[in-house]
Amino acid sequence: MPEVENIDDVAVRLPGMRVAYDGEALDEADLAGSWTEQLQDWLNEAIAAGVAEANAMVLATADAEGRPSSRTVLCKGLDERGVVFYTNYTSKKSHDLTVTRYASATFPWYALQRQVTVRGEVEKVNVKETAEYWKQRPRGSQLGAWASPQSKVVTSRRDLDVALSSIERRFGDVEEVPLPPHWGGWRIRPEIVEFWQGQQNRLHDRLRYVRTPDGWHIERVAP
Repeated sequence: MPEVENIDDVAVRLPGMRVAYDGEALDEADLAGSWTEQLQDWLNEAIAAGVAEANAMVLATADAEGRPSSRTVLCKGLDERGVVFYTNYTSKKSHDLTVTRYASATFPWYALQRQVTVRGEVEKVNVKETAEYWKQRPRGSQLGAWASPQSKVVTSRRDLDVALSSIERRFGDVEEVPLPPHWGGWRIRPEIVEFWQGQQNRLHDRLRYVRTPDGWHIERVAP
């Protein structure tokens, strides 16, 4: 193995790379009355702080053999029922969710030294609600949803460009692009919602709302 001549090489610097967290403490008394309100509050603060795509969340799923996958999606719905994202129902993530009916998603707000993780069972968003969101999407995104065989192997970028051109011709004279039958929303119905705030000495604050047969309660877990 050749010697590392550049001390700035990433592999050499990795062990020492860290950020000293100095955020405000997160106490039980600081939390809102529900996980929905608390998540909305933190989401609003992330938006106000200029966090890019503050509604981005890392979605983790697993297949029938328990092999995990993760990717970033955008949260497009938030209420007491859960958090919602939209995708192609023939995608890898949708196949996983259809099999396991369970998922975890994390909002990674690094700039604020915060993250929120939502974990629970999933359900498909009903067609009416999906259609309402579909109408808000840019036309280009609508056409892309029709054109892309999401998660399928394609031979080249040209395949996607050709598919998009075909869809553009197909709907060229259509004012409103229809909702594809293979596209829609998933809702994660939380069992646990954890709020994480970075603290000094890696003794971070982790408070979570836990759903029980008697309702929601709050607990603190060690970092």
